[in-house]
Amino acid sequence: MRFCIGILIALVVLAADQASKYAVLHIWHLQDGHVLSPLPVLDLVLVWNHGITFGLFAGFGAKILLAVLASLVIIALLVWMARTKSWLVTVAASAIAGGAVGNVLDRLRYGAVVDFIHVHIGAVAYPWVFNVGDSAIVCGVIALMIENLFRKPRVAADEREG
Repeated sequence: MRFCIGILIALVVLAADQASKYAVLHIWHLQDGHVLSPLPVLDLVLVWNHGITFGLFAGFGAKILLAVLASLVIIALLVWMARTKSWLVTVAASAIAGGAVGNVLDRLRYGAVVDFIHVHIGAVAYPWVFNVGDSAIVCGVIALMIENLFRKPRVAADEREG
């Protein structure tokens, strides 16, 4: 049951990620350098991310390698989801997996990840442009870190017996 809900969450994240990217490219027709400002703290600006996080390791030869590595991480997350008894880990891993699948699809389809969200408060700006999948990945990682911080340590079997 928990695994099925995790898969559903991953699919919802994937759908939101891909729908938002479709809107940016095919409904709003954002072009490089064109900015839409729907909110005072939010700009939509198209950036093609040819690397991984924060544009690192950009390069033609790395695209397929990055897609393969991301796919292996997604498989590991699905295995983790299947084995965990924690709802928080299930939700976090599924959010990460859904976001990662969206970015892998972009990389395979366009050769780069579609990033378009730029957050700022006046002149103070978040220095990177990201997408819905990236947001899900970051929130999932933060949730896993919180879960790890507050998880009670397991007592080793030999310590319980003694």
